[in-house]
Amino acid sequence: MYNSLIRLDGKKILITGVSRPMGIGATLAKRFAEAGAEVVVHGFSDYDMTTNHLTAMPDGTETVVNLLNNQGLKVAAVTSSDLEVPGNAEKVISEAVAELGYLDGLVLNHTNGESVEIGNWTPEHIDPILHVNVRASMMMIQSFVSQVDTTKDNAITLFTSGQYLSPMVKEIAYCVSKEAIICLCKQTAHLLGDKNIRVNCVNPGPNDTGYCFGEDYKNVAKMFPSGRWGTPDDTADLLLFLHSSYAKWITGQIIASDGGVRESW
Repeated sequence: MYNSLIRLDGKKILITGVSRPMGIGATLAKRFAEAGAEVVVHGFSDYDMTTNHLTAMPDGTETVVNLLNNQGLKVAAVTSSDLEVPGNAEKVISEAVAELGYLDGLVLNHTNGESVEIGNWTPEHIDPILHVNVRASMMMIQSFVSQVDTTKDNAITLFTSGQYLSPMVKEIAYCVSKEAIICLCKQTAHLLGDKNIRVNCVNPGPNDTGYCFGEDYKNVAKMFPSGRWGTPDDTADLLLFLHSSYAKWITGQIIASDGGVRESW
């Protein structure tokens, strides 16, 4: 067990983007549950199966939940769904609230992305990325806010990428969506402060989740001062802090927990 001194006892948290055992989402679910939180997760394995992630699998969310339950951890899943479809984002929140009674934590870890160079951009490429990464996040935050107990400490964590630190020119639609998430964090942190909702945004840098191999893997590792990739546990260390009472005075922040990686894609 990591960081046992950081406890989330009594917290009820929804984590999205949980569908691969090696992923950030699965690790967050495990670490939050180990820290005492009641956790509900959402994922969409059909999307994962279109990627080159090593641990992508059909029914991945259910597999992750079963693995964690078998370890004695209290984690449940809501219905798998495509967040590109209008209305599904709100349904995820309502199902999570039905499962736990209420939510005081929201971790929006889901993402959609594809490398497409200029000259090949199409609405069919751009729209799903913007709908999943931006629109769904906005609708989930809105639904989350409608059910919070404003007398308690509530926290939302969003995920951006490294596009605000250096160019990622082969993934511009993805970068645009992640830059919008930074804006969403800053605006909602100001908007929701009087409701006792803290909103922060994390750039986890490249995490070793089973999508990069061979010489590419070695070359990325060399971009970190430590000579190693970031891991989902590195990301979870920060997220545990942000959803704990230790972070009660931290909101509206864009936090690069990226190991000092020298990014240039």
